[in-house]
Amino acid sequence: MYIFSSIRELIRALDIGRELLGDMFEKRKSAAYFYEKALQHVSQERLDNLISKEIIRRNGQYIELDDRFLQFFEQFLDVNEEINVSYIQESILFVKQNILFYKQERNEIRQYNYLRTIKSALRRLERTAVRYIMDIQRNVDNTFKTEPNFKIKVAKLEDYARKRDDLQVLIEHVEHLITVEEADFLRKAMDDELKEICLELREALNQTRHNLIEVQKQIIEYLNRIKYQSKVLEKIRQIKYLKDQVELQSRSNICDVLEGRSDVVFEPNPAYPLKLSLDYLQTDEVLPLLRKLSAEQRKGAKIEAPQAGKIDMDYLEDGTEATPMINPEVLKKAFVKGDQHLYQFLQEYNYPFDAVKEDRIKIFCQLIALYDSEFDVSDAYERDGDIEYVIVYPKKK
Repeated sequence: MYIFSSIRELIRALDIGRELLGDMFEKRKSAAYFYEKALQHVSQERLDNLISKEIIRRNGQYIELDDRFLQFFEQFLDVNEEINVSYIQESILFVKQNILFYKQERNEIRQYNYLRTIKSALRRLERTAVRYIMDIQRNVDNTFKTEPNFKIKVAKLEDYARKRDDLQVLIEHVEHLITVEEADFLRKAMDDELKEICLELREALNQTRHNLIEVQKQIIEYLNRIKYQSKVLEKIRQIKYLKDQVELQSRSNICDVLEGRSDVVFEPNPAYPLKLSLDYLQTDEVLPLLRKLSAEQRKGAKIEAPQAGKIDMDYLEDGTEATPMINPEVLKKAFVKGDQHLYQFLQEYNYPFDAVKEDRIKIFCQLIALYDSEFDVSDAYERDGDIEYVIVYPKKK
């Protein structure tokens, strides 16, 4: 563990890496901070110096602030989320212990040192109580607004409620300490600064007590909101299930409920035209607006489409077009009576029209598709130029 030799060395080390430390502190809640990214703020020599002095810790390609400096920055800037109420209890014991030492000590110089320690501890108690209540208020609000997990949100709010109760008990102990338990010591000490510190501490405790009541109300309100939202969510899930099952109207009274509601959300949005006053229309500043409005209206004028010319009478004359057809049943009967395979038969058949090669191939495929059960389709193939066809004979009876 590196130990700084003086406060000057510590301040100098923090000043050298101030840009990097500021950026790392702002991104302290991110997943990781890369070593290469840190080189954008400081040189490699200075970065290694910060790591050797344990201001920054390195883990492979990642770096992070040391816990001591991270907690110091968070406490000094009042942005820490961890609330340790046991610190107040330790401070109470520390004050009691030094009061006992003060009473037992007979040397005035050492008595004064104990008294100075007591005043410093009481000041820390005041700052700590005020900071803790601010932290609880901020953390409760952030948890309710930013925590996405429902169960974790409830658990955190309940934990803050417990810490709030613990803090209230400790505040009562502190007030009992300075008003009852050690009241004689505070009067006999005859120190004006100590009396002023105790007065400020009592005022801070009184204000903290009121803030604790507000925190309690806030936590209860947030927990009730979460409970209500969970009920609404469960109701929505039930409605969605019934809707998916097409049973929403038969197994619920949603129609009756909607008919009985007259909420503004169900009403159409009204449009209220804005009419300008006559006095305003007579002013010079309204003229550009009228010209602009007139130009927009002219742009939106309806443009009539040009009429088409007359239709040529030749297009209206009746005409017929003959499409050659052939009866597949006639072809099948003629094919069954012969001894040729189907492709050869279709090539030599006398068609009632001028059939080309593509027509014969199309008829070949149609006959196989229509009369597959009456034909014997073999596994043999032959070629006719670039056409490969299967050998098909009529089934023997």
